This record gives sequence, structure tokens and C-alpha cells, in this order.
Amino acid sequence: MNQKPYLIPAAAVTFEEEIKKSHFITYLAHTPNPESAKTFVDSIKKKHPDARHNCWAFVAGRPEDSMQWGFSDDGEPSGTAGKPILAQLSGSGVGEISAVVTRYYGGIRLGTGGLVKAYGGGVQQALKLLQTIEKKITTLVKLQLDYAFMPIAQSLYGQFGVQEVEAKYSDGVELVLELEARELDAFTQTIINKSGAKAIVTPIKGIE
Repeated sequence: MNQKPYLIPAAAVTFEEEIKKSHFITYLAHTPNPESAKTFVDSIKKKHPDARHNCWAFVAGRPEDSMQWGFSDDGEPSGTAGKPILAQLSGSGVGEISAVVTRYYGGIRLGTGGLVKAYGGGVQQALKLLQTIEKKITTLVKLQLDYAFMPIAQSLYGQFGVQEVEAKYSDGVELVLELEARELDAFTQTIINKSGAKAIVTPIKGIE
């Protein structure tokens, strides 16, 4: 699993322009997986049922994970809409993002080159308006230790960006902690060293 953080949209964006009497509306939204991407596309289609085309593309995962990509020309000539939209998204370095470009036809044909420019250009302009946040890849671990080692464990929270999710107290202490996946090995090694190998760290699962 790739543990590096990546950028995702902070909020949805809309960009509108008119090209040779055709009205183009570009929508960008945060979609963490292909299912949510398809739901977003459907919602725009319902919003503009009378539009000539609702062309779309999505990068519904890590920016470089092409297994999570999809696109559609929605009736435009093959390669003139979906692919240019996807090219802009995949080149942006932003993950978990979908774009739908709605077109109201104005009666003037744009030609294949004009269409590529219009669809790709709309997304390019919308991306300039997009604000992003960093998505950290986190994981959960169970930490079992004696009461005496609690201060040592808690002193490491700040260093490794650890969040305490749950704590159970009985004969010893059992904690559920959340931290960045890429910090897990270093945190585990440090707590084991500092506790004289008396602390037990067990990974639980990744959080997507």
C-alpha cells in the first residue's frame, strides 16, 4: 500500500463559459471511489436533463492509480470529450476527483479540435479555482502495555502524530491508536525500545 499523502478537493467547483454559442458548465467534486463518482455524474445529468451532452471523467482514488479512472464522451465524437477531461484530471496530481462538463449546443459545430479544446480547457480553468487538502493515509493499531509505561507512550504521541481512539483499563492498558501508516514502523520500534520490549503493538486495519 502506498503510504504517501495526496491532495483531494476541499470543495466542489463550477466554471461556466460560452464557446461559439455553446454553453459549457464544468463541475468538479470530491469523489473518494468509483461508486461516488458515478453518483455525482448521475446527479449532474438529472440537473441538466435537457443538455445535449454531459461528458465526464473521474480519478476516484490515488492520483496515479489508473485502475480507479473512468470517462465518457456521452455522444460527442470519440476521444473529443472524456479523454481530454481525464487528461486534465490525471495531470493535476489531485486524487478522488470527478469532472462533468455539461454542454448546451448553440448551433455552431466546433470540430474535433475545438471540442477537445473546449472540454479540456473548461476542466483546466475549473482546476485553477479548486482548493485542495492533503489526505493522509492512516492506520489503526492496538497497543497493550503496563500502567507504568503510559507516560512513555503518551510522550510519543506528538512526535508521531498519534491520535488515541479508545482506551481500556484492566490489569494493564489496551489502547487503540490512529497514526499515519508511514509512521507505523518507527513508532512501533520506538515504543518497543523505550518499554524494554514490554509493549505489544498489533496493527488493526487501514482506514480508507
